[in-house]
Amino acid sequence: MNTKLKGAVLALFSLFILGTAEAQSINNSKLGKGLQFVAADSSFSLKFGTRFQMLYQGGINNSTNQLDDRFLIRRARLKFEGFAYSPKLEYKIELGLSNSDIGSDIPSMTNNADNIILDAVAKWNFSPGWELWVGQTKLPGNRERIISSQKMQFVDRSLLNSRFNIDRDAGLQLHHEHAFGNVIVREIGSISMGEGRDITVNNAGGYDYTAKVEVFPLGAFQSDGAYVGSDISREQTPKLAIAAAYDFNDNAARSRGQLGSFLSDERDLGTLFVDAMFKYRGFSAMAEYANSTAHSGGPVVSRTDAGKVNETFVTGNAFNIQGGYLFPTNWEVAGRYTTYNPAAVTSLSSQEQYTLGLSKYIVGHSLKVQSDVTLQDQPGRENSYQFRLQMEVAL
Repeated sequence: MNTKLKGAVLALFSLFILGTAEAQSINNSKLGKGLQFVAADSSFSLKFGTRFQMLYQGGINNSTNQLDDRFLIRRARLKFEGFAYSPKLEYKIELGLSNSDIGSDIPSMTNNADNIILDAVAKWNFSPGWELWVGQTKLPGNRERIISSQKMQFVDRSLLNSRFNIDRDAGLQLHHEHAFGNVIVREIGSISMGEGRDITVNNAGGYDYTAKVEVFPLGAFQSDGAYVGSDISREQTPKLAIAAAYDFNDNAARSRGQLGSFLSDERDLGTLFVDAMFKYRGFSAMAEYANSTAHSGGPVVSRTDAGKVNETFVTGNAFNIQGGYLFPTNWEVAGRYTTYNPAAVTSLSSQEQYTLGLSKYIVGHSLKVQSDVTLQDQPGRENSYQFRLQMEVAL
């Protein structure tokens, strides 16, 4: 982040703290819940929170047979949310400050500026069971991506997510929820730009269209637990969520739709997601399947003179399954298996990963220490191992 931008963010933060401390009252403030304010005339509310992750990551380099490791701030975030004018009009703003959050290899597409805006969205509850979202936020794709990076069961998300998630985009989303007895059904439809978050250039291709249906046959989870890693709430009755989503990115310009490099040609990308989450008395399990296809010409865009793939869209399929048990002492042991199978015509290689995790939840997901070790198996290469240790602090 450049010096001027850093100064502006710090100045705004300081003014916010000073102004709200003098003019408003603080309530319901405790670790993990942020600072909460309500205007004297109840015309708006604001909750401010901040969080960061400190990560150590190491692994044996097979070519040198030596340890490659690093220590970094994986994520650092500022979050603002509340309502404006009426409790039926909510908003959320989230900013990313770490290099991992704001780094971009496409400066020409972001006006040569740091890409710090993660979420900036308004949510209008215009009728019972209906919400219209306007702005930039996560698309209704795979469950693992929608789960906040603060509330994950492992140090980070799986290989399925890194290959196929549709991430964030700017546009409109329509959310609907209704119940049939204890069974809850949610439907979401969205129209977005298709190039990802905070792109400042004109639309490079067509729009992106996403539809999702989610069913809760055993009723609602506690504390929105269908989108929280681990059974932190210790569900006293079995809870199950099943979802399917399809995303169609018309004339996608980036290799992974909303993510990846901008390529020299465009393709229609279609991505199917199917997932499920189950929780009961400290035990949790989640499974996901993703399949992405490039239409109108296939995934390969160009090859070198020697015939080697030079530019390609990321397509193929992946499967991820994970589960864990949270003991009464708030220690959790979890395991994960992920397999990725790329389209055969691309230069990408298939891979399997086996991950074992150990976590200590001190104050839920707001203060925790997580570790995991992963075996990475790629055909034609020696198996490699990765170890990670991370601390999360969320105020």
